[in-house]
Amino acid sequence: MIGLTIAGFDPSGGAGISTDIKTMAAHGVHACAAVTALTAQNPKKVFSVEPVSTTYISEQIDSIFDEYAIKYSKTGLLYSKEIIQLVSKKVGEYNLSIVVDPVMVASAGDALAKMEIADALKKYLLEKTLLVTPNVSEAEKLSGMKIETVEDAKEAAYKIGEFCNVMITGGHLNGTNIIYNKEKDELSTLHQDLIKSENLHGTGCSLSAAICANLVLLNDNDKNSKDEDNLKIAIEKSTKFIYEAVKNGRYGTLNPNFNSKLL
Repeated sequence: MIGLTIAGFDPSGGAGISTDIKTMAAHGVHACAAVTALTAQNPKKVFSVEPVSTTYISEQIDSIFDEYAIKYSKTGLLYSKEIIQLVSKKVGEYNLSIVVDPVMVASAGDALAKMEIADALKKYLLEKTLLVTPNVSEAEKLSGMKIETVEDAKEAAYKIGEFCNVMITGGHLNGTNIIYNKEKDELSTLHQDLIKSENLHGTGCSLSAAICANLVLLNDNDKNSKDEDNLKIAIEKSTKFIYEAVKNGRYGTLNPNFNSKLL
């Protein structure tokens, strides 16, 4: 069982590819990874971002598919319009089902991607996306509206849902996640109690990675199952996983390996 993450590298180990790999591994899924950007950051501050060339990102992805057949992937930090265009091309080329974490601002409040990212995602990638998982700030940029209440978030979900399925995460909505299934035209909410914690760095990355991993597992269990039906199960399992990972967090970040035994 193999998944793919296309995202940035966090040297502190709490976000991006570092936590994606840990999260998928915690689900028993082997994670391949293509690096889109190098970042200098820690759980409290982003110092700088150095994007990888589209040529080299392309070569990374091609090298993975030269060996493995992969159906599900997640994306994280896609630093520029050019990188988004490249990833969109590869999604089509390899017929990938993707979960997009539309990373724009780090949890510490620092900008991680260019301001054009929201428009580029909508223009080039979201229509090829299985699920997009913005937080409130990212959902505001994607929908073009201010979100202050759950009702605002529902309206924003409909707007973003014109492109693909959407889950607006509930970290800033008192734990209420807003989910819109585009194919079924269904809007629902999923409440998860919030934990007061300093260990929140990388929660969005880990959530999207967990959803991707659960889709891999569900499809492996039943090859004839439909992604649209599996999404609900994957989201529910993943929100519970993130709750436990935050509950057992440490070093300023959540702990995807909370079930691991110390050797």
